[in-house]
Amino acid sequence: MRSARDAPVDLMGAEKCYDTHAPDEVRRYQVLVSLMLSSQTRDQVTSAALQRLRAHGCTVDNIVNIDDDTLGQLIYPVGFWRTKVKYLKQTSVILQREFRGDISNTVEGLVRLPGVGPKMAHLAMDIAWHQVSGIGGTKNPEETRKALEDWLPRDLWSEINWLLVGFGQQVCLPVNPLCSVCLNKHSCPSAHQASPAKRPKAGSPRSPHSPKTSRVKLEPGSLCLGLPPPSSSSSATPVKEEPLATALSPPLLPRKRKSKAKTFST
Repeated sequence: MRSARDAPVDLMGAEKCYDTHAPDEVRRYQVLVSLMLSSQTRDQVTSAALQRLRAHGCTVDNIVNIDDDTLGQLIYPVGFWRTKVKYLKQTSVILQREFRGDISNTVEGLVRLPGVGPKMAHLAMDIAWHQVSGIGGTKNPEETRKALEDWLPRDLWSEINWLLVGFGQQVCLPVNPLCSVCLNKHSCPSAHQASPAKRPKAGSPRSPHSPKTSRVKLEPGSLCLGLPPPSSSSSATPVKEEPLATALSPPLLPRKRKSKAKTFST
């Protein structure tokens, strides 16, 4: 079900966002930044924010020296962007002071950074350092990670994260999962509990077997450099993002009713 590798995570995940021509320490830093931005944020929004950061200069020194308002404008509208501005600044100062602009090469060192938990740390170890240290979890991440690591052979740990994330983006959607096309429907305990009654048509953007890339909803201004976020001093609540990208069906157009011919008696 994931053989096409055309989910948002495959095209815009942390493995695709960094500058491949940058020095190794900058590339690793950009991987970490991408993971920090991705929490509670769609891959499309995270990717657009990192492209804006890269255009500005996504290095430890640049992020340390940038003011909070400008940094907020660059990463908006990622989820909880105000908090992430603070975490990015604090983390960059630590990396500049303790790691000479690079990131830690241990899970223990990564989880010491503000805004970085075990899930991000294991993913950063895999993507940035090419070291498989564990599996990134989802809800109840530590319990999920430990359960998967106890069951799954270690040589599959690296690929399981993007497999499951993409599966959740294309088939096992958070709202109306497509159980009718899922090959696990006969063994999954949650199959058909919240599944739409109709099977998506072949070639539909909602079909996981569609030859075309699924269309996804982009957040307003996610591709715009000039969109300013609300003032950082505002007391407004943080922007909330849906945790996973979901494909959208084309809008249904109302059917035209055939008008009946009127007859007149003579």
